Amino acid sequence: MKVFIVFAHAEPRSFNGAMFRTAQDTLQAAGHAVVVSDLYAMKFDPVSDRRNFTTVKNSEFFKQQIEETHATEVGGFAPDVEAELRKMEACDLMIWQFPLWWFGLPGILKGWADRVFAMGRTYGGERFYENGVFEGKRALLSLTTGGPEAVYEKGGWNGDIHAILRPIQRGILRFTGWEVLAPNIVYAPVRVSDEQRQASLNAWAVRLRGIENERPIKVGEY
Repeated sequence: MKVFIVFAHAEPRSFNGAMFRTAQDTLQAAGHAVVVSDLYAMKFDPVSDRRNFTTVKNSEFFKQQIEETHATEVGGFAPDVEAELRKMEACDLMIWQFPLWWFGLPGILKGWADRVFAMGRTYGGERFYENGVFEGKRALLSLTTGGPEAVYEKGGWNGDIHAILRPIQRGILRFTGWEVLAPNIVYAPVRVSDEQRQASLNAWAVRLRGIENERPIKVGEY
């Protein structure tokens, strides 16, 4: 299986960094081909504008979707965007590893999605959801939170974690055809012991060893 891991954390020695390395090592040891995008290490530019393209459809007024569609038709994406598109298109499974920030994606990862999920290339023309471009491929969010699990339950301070993740899992991934696996969530790693953090890494490795056999979650569940 071909796996693409997108990592969004500025500190390699963070717990997210440990999760990222655990995924790489475990999947490679299981015989899978793994490619990665370490966004901070790459200094990936999250700002979406005309720099996304080497071509121009309308030089007088910038509308990103029109330029994306044109770039799709003529091969006009900037090299950094094209490289990420090819990684997505080549993989069987995509994993995003990130800390939950302000109930959403870190800016660098959101900007990556803004630039890379381009109209024409990744969606559009009736290619949505079960008819999406990436139908048959699977995607998985692996994330950490600042607060404990109890505050992310229904009725908790922060509300249901699954509702928080819905705009990502449904609005980005399933919208473009990905079959979404249940998220891997480690709650408040900064607030637990080294032994508990290691247990979470071990559990992540165990899950990844059997990831080929997992079924996607049902649409109504996210």
